[in-house]
Amino acid sequence: MEPLSADEIQRAVRGALAEDVGGGDATTLATVPAEAVLAVAMVAREPLVVAGLAVAEAAFHELSPAVQIKRRAQDGVTLHPGDRLLEIHGPARAILTAERVALNFVQRLSGIATLTAQFVDAVRGTGAQILDTRKTTPGLRRLEKFAVMCGGGRNHRLGLFDQVLIKDNHLAALREEKPSAIAAAVKRAREHYPQLKVEVEADTLEQVRQAADAGADIILLDNMTAKQLREAVELVAGRAKTEASGGVNLNTVRAIAETGVDFISVGALTHSARAVDIGLDFDN
Repeated sequence: MEPLSADEIQRAVRGALAEDVGGGDATTLATVPAEAVLAVAMVAREPLVVAGLAVAEAAFHELSPAVQIKRRAQDGVTLHPGDRLLEIHGPARAILTAERVALNFVQRLSGIATLTAQFVDAVRGTGAQILDTRKTTPGLRRLEKFAVMCGGGRNHRLGLFDQVLIKDNHLAALREEKPSAIAAAVKRAREHYPQLKVEVEADTLEQVRQAADAGADIILLDNMTAKQLREAVELVAGRAKTEASGGVNLNTVRAIAETGVDFISVGALTHSARAVDIGLDFDN
């Protein structure tokens, strides 16, 4: 994935601020003098892997370019309770109004990075790589997939446009094709999008054989047992990359990785990651 650009970060921040601030931060405008200044620190409350610092910085700067920010951490590093992510100094109104948006982004993205790192650690030494999916928050996919990379995972496809993934519903529409629906689907994908990798979802070992024979680049082994995954890897015999999917959690991922698959896709990285606890503390 290409690095996050300043423009897309700004778009995300502006949308979030518009949602939260609306016509104005009534509490801050009513109670805090315009000339007031604050010094605060963004602090980890629990162990976490950092992601999204540039987004938090953009939230504060969007409300006042006079806000000064010093990074005390970097995306992708592991922090412990009490460690600082950012130190922020400047106009109190801007800091107070941007506080929740900045924290929401960093807590959410760091939560994804932290969960990803746990999966990556669980399969370390096996050769399997952890992938994300398209099960992301609408409008935040790029940010959430960036967070996966901060946690040591890899991005699968960014959308429907950058890789062919022939799933069971596609095959159902081609069930009358000869010699098989899979062979016909792979052939058509190659003809229409020769520049893209072609992946085929397989529910059975027979479908695995058909996908390998058809020349698929990747075969997605869907909801297979550990025994079936091993048999599938042996059947493919290096003719394609293999990806395990379905039923993956921190309790099962090591055993899945030890079957010899190349990739393990985990939807939970983005659809179920818990936001980590990060606070904004006043500096004396």
